[in-house]
Amino acid sequence: MSITPFTQHTGVVAPLLRDNIDTDAIIPSREMKRVSKQGLGEGLFAAWRYTLPGGREPQSDFVLNQGDYTGASILLAGQNFGCGSSREHAVWALREFGIRAIIASSFGSIFYNNCVRNGLLPIPLDAAQVELLAERVVRDPQQQRITIDLPAQTLALAAEPEGILSFDIREGDKQMLVEGLDGIALTLKHAEAIDAFEAQDKQQRPWVYL
Repeated sequence: MSITPFTQHTGVVAPLLRDNIDTDAIIPSREMKRVSKQGLGEGLFAAWRYTLPGGREPQSDFVLNQGDYTGASILLAGQNFGCGSSREHAVWALREFGIRAIIASSFGSIFYNNCVRNGLLPIPLDAAQVELLAERVVRDPQQQRITIDLPAQTLALAAEPEGILSFDIREGDKQMLVEGLDGIALTLKHAEAIDAFEAQDKQQRPWVYL
C-alpha cells in the first residue's frame, strides 16, 4: 500500500462516538486471513457492519452502512480509539476502506504511531469539540463535510468555514504525513549525514568493518 501525502482533505464524516474502540473491533482477528495489506477493508468493523460473524449481510443501523454517510473518509470517535493489540492491520483496513483521517478525543499510542506511518491522520481534539462536530455533521452529512488542512493544522466544517479549529501534531509526524514518508524514507532523508558518520567511523574503528 503506497503512502499518499496528506496536505488538505475534504470528506464526508461518519460519527462513531464510542469510547475504547479497540483494534479487534476495527478488524476482528477472523478477518485477518490474508498475507498482504490488500482486501482488509472488507473486514473493517465486521462485527458491527454485518449481521452475522463471517457474513456480509449489512447491518442497517451501523453508520458506515447508511446512505447519508456514503463515501465517508473521516471518522469521529471517542476516547482511546485504537486501543488493544498492536495489529497494524487495523490501520490498513481503515486506509483501504477509504478513511483518511480520524478525529478523536484520544488514541491508543501504538495505533496512533501506526496511523502516521501509513498515511492516516489521527487528530486529537477535546471531547466537547468532537461531540459538537458530530452534532453539526448529522444534520446533513453530505453537506456538512470537514475540510482538514494539515500544514496549517486546522479543520472546519465546509458549510461553516468560519468555525476553524486548531489541532496539535508532533513536527516529525506532520512531516511524514505531508511528504508521504514511511519510517525508512524518513531515515533516508539523512543519507548524507549517515554516510559521513560511517566514513568517519571507518577511520576511527576500522576493525568493525572487516
